Order: sequence, then C-alpha cells, then structure tokens
Amino acid sequence: MHAGMLGAAVAPVTADFSQDTWWLWVIKAVVIIVFLLTSVLFAIWFERKVVARMQVRPGPNVHGPFGLLQSLADAMKLLFKEDMTVSAADKIVYLVAPMIAVFCSLLTFAVIPLGPAVNLFGHHTPLQLTDFPVAVLYILACASVGVYGIVLGGWASNSTYPLLGGVRSTAQVISYELAMGLSLVTVFLMAGSMSTSQIVSSQTKLWWFIPLLPAFVIYVISMVGETNRLPFDLPEAEGELVGGYTTEYSSMKFAWFFLAEYINMLNVSAVATTLFLGGWRAPFGISLINDGMFNTGWWPVLWFLVKLWAVMFFFVWVRGSVLRFRYDQFMNLGWKLLIPAALVWLVAVAAFKGLRDFSDLDLRTWLFVLAGVLVLAIVVSLFFPEKKAPEPTKAAAPREFDPFAAGYPVPPLPGQVLPPSPRKGRVTAAASVPAGAPDPSETTPEVHGG
Repeated sequence: MHAGMLGAAVAPVTADFSQDTWWLWVIKAVVIIVFLLTSVLFAIWFERKVVARMQVRPGPNVHGPFGLLQSLADAMKLLFKEDMTVSAADKIVYLVAPMIAVFCSLLTFAVIPLGPAVNLFGHHTPLQLTDFPVAVLYILACASVGVYGIVLGGWASNSTYPLLGGVRSTAQVISYELAMGLSLVTVFLMAGSMSTSQIVSSQTKLWWFIPLLPAFVIYVISMVGETNRLPFDLPEAEGELVGGYTTEYSSMKFAWFFLAEYINMLNVSAVATTLFLGGWRAPFGISLINDGMFNTGWWPVLWFLVKLWAVMFFFVWVRGSVLRFRYDQFMNLGWKLLIPAALVWLVAVAAFKGLRDFSDLDLRTWLFVLAGVLVLAIVVSLFFPEKKAPEPTKAAAPREFDPFAAGYPVPPLPGQVLPPSPRKGRVTAAASVPAGAPDPSETTPEVHGG
C-alpha cells in the first residue's frame, strides 16, 4: 500500500497526452474558448429565465425561440454602444484591467477534464487541453491574478465608488480564497494528488462530496463569494456603490468585466464538478449499466455538462432567494466561521487519513472509537450544562448632541440622539387646537399698560 502511495505521488497524472500534436492543441484551445463564450450567452438567458419563473413572470421571450437570442442582442448592443473614457483615469491601466480579468478567466478550463481519452482525427487523446501534478494550484493562481483586473479597474477609474468596490473585492477574495483553498486540501489528501485527471480517477467508486461533505459546503459558499455574486456582490452593490468597480466603464470594456464574471461562474462550477462530483463520470446507477458503457466515448461530456449546469442553477437559485449581506456580516462569515471550520475539518481529515494508512486498526475499531467520542460528548453536555450568561445591564440613556456643532450636519453616533425637532412640536401643538380657535403661533401677547 505504501509503495502505491509513493508511486501516486511521483506520477499522479493519469491523462496520456503522448499522441497529441500542435494542431490538436490548437483545436482543443479553440473549442474551449468557443464553449466558454457560447456558455456565457446561454448562462445569461438561463439566469434571467429561471429568476423570472421564480418571480412568476415570463422572462426573455421575444428574440428567437424561447427568447434564446436575447443574450446575443444584448451583446450586440454593448458592442455598438458609445465608448467613453474617464478623462482623469489612468488610461493604460484603465484599458488593461478588463483584459486581465477576461484573460485570467479563460485560462482555468485548460486543466479541466471534460471526458476520458477518445479517438479524435486518428489520435488517441484525452478530452482535456493539458494536465500536470499541481493543476489545482494553477487554477487557484489564475483566480488570484484575475482579481487584479477588478482592483486595478477600480483604482484606475480615479473615482470614489469604483475605488471602494476594488478595495472591497480585494478583502473579499483574500478571505474567501483562504477558506476555498483549505476546503480543497482535504480532496488532495484523499485523492493523493493535485492533478485534475487523477482526482477524477480517484472517484471511481465514491464521489468526494459524500465523505467530505463539510469541505464541499465550505467550497460552495466560498465560490459564491469568490465570483462576487448575490448575496456576496458587495464590490458592485448598486444600492451602495452605484456599480462598484464597473461604474466608470461602458460599451465593450464593461462587457469584458461582465464576460469575466460569468466565465468565472463556469470555472468554479467546473472545479466543483471535477473535485467533488466525480468529474465526467456518470451517476452511480447509470455507471453500472452494461459494464460502464456510459463512462466511455463521448457520453462523459454529457454527464460533465449536466453536473456543471446543476451547479450553475444553484448560483441562480441563491440569487433569486437570498438577500445581500451587510459587509460586516460578510466578513464575519468568512473569517470567523468558514476559515476556522475549514481548518478544523482539515486537521480531522489529515488525522483520520494518517491513522488509517499508518496504523493496524481496522474500520470497525474506528467506528467504535467514533461512537465512544460521541457518547462522551453527550454525557459531558448532559452533566455539565453550559453556564447561563449574565443578564445584560440596562444601557445608559442616550444623550443629545448638536449635529451642527462643527459647522456642518453630522449623523449621531451610537449612544447619541438628535434633539427633538421644533417643527414637529409646532405641528403637534397646531393639531391639538380645537376648530375655530385662534392659532397660538399667530396670536400676539397682550400688552398691559402701567
């Protein structure tokens, strides 16, 4: 067993690219780009249609059958729209930023296996552009560099709201990429490799989302935050930042950011499919039919696309169901919940994997140990109940302050209240005067002579 583990560590890539030629690489690259661009058009239509059904309205239904050409019409509108450039912007960085975002988003699919090896133009080649022992690290690196496009776009616009959106995106990516990376480490431990083809091969009998369910949940939450989607779209929140880092962009420069967002959604969905949902492998019942016939040839491409769009549906479902978080809630979720939970789960999986591989204890013994720990935890919770927190003391009465003390109006801080409005007092007094009586505010005091 240990020799097999060492062999997997030395040569973890299972895809064989020995018969690939330069024109096969070009064909695969072109197919990936065309697939991503057409998938973005379909994803926009798909999102608008699903959200419309959730809100009981028809959605796109004019251009093309079922409104399928609506996304193409919107793309043409952005292409021919007037292109404006902010006069105070840093011109070079302002133009390069959306290109960085799009270029980095197009790189991820190079290492995603869409299927097993097939016969393509007389060559036996896997349905994957390339693979190497640290392919998942390459995916994380592309995602990390891609955020520079958002940050630089917000900074180069030389405007307040785009700058705030870029800063928010920086903090968001740092916090949620940590949780995402920690959740993926458990997959590396169980699969014994960071190669995407090897990870798919390791899920022949069991998809990793079943034994690694906590890591899968953490990854799903982190991928929504990583792609700036509702309820985590704080870098471009229209209610606070107008449009965030895209506020000063128009025409095709805005379309590039829009394109990068949807391609990143496809990227994280493909990573979830590859690392947790069995990749291109057929579901369990179907994979047993006719000695795994549906795991060979071109059938696996269908299973990969079904899983990919199931995760995309989750994105749309969350957008139509969950409200946007406040920024403090969003950061608390990342730093105080997801990262600690991912660390605890990583330590637990590493301990279990090490003890299982390097000890002589069988599975039944581990089940007894786990049951004993659960019983001990229940006993401790029953006989040593948690102490009740002391009742909070009454807060001091808020004090009034003058909002115009500094010469310009400022809002009250916590513990401060504005003084009562004199106008409200006059309105209340006027409402209490009986009909026909003189208005107190209009009467003059009687002057008594001496």
